Amino acid sequence: MRLSRSLAPVTLAAALVLSLPYDAMPYARVDDGKPPAPSLFGAACRTAVRGSHVVTYCHNPYVDTDRVRLHIECARWWDIDTDSAPVDTGPAMTVRLKGRCWKEVRSVWISHQNEH
Repeated sequence: MRLSRSLAPVTLAAALVLSLPYDAMPYARVDDGKPPAPSLFGAACRTAVRGSHVVTYCHNPYVDTDRVRLHIECARWWDIDTDSAPVDTGPAMTVRLKGRCWKEVRSVWISHQNEH
């Protein structure tokens, strides 16, 4: 059976398109209406307060470096509140931060800064 001259180029083009891998074929992207997933960031920190001493361990399970700081608010008005120097916590890295008050500790928190 012989294909007509006008049908031969169309048949050849269809055969070539069907033989391309899926990724090479253009396709429409459908927006599902959801916002993009947030990037994962932030070291997980555990803090222990014993008397006037504070120790924190921060572990970063993510790819981006997290710059962490320990902030200590002391209970007495004359006791000086302290902030630690920032420490870069790289991927899969655990750091130790420590500080103290002269007397009682009122509150402790960790701040995170994305270096990306």
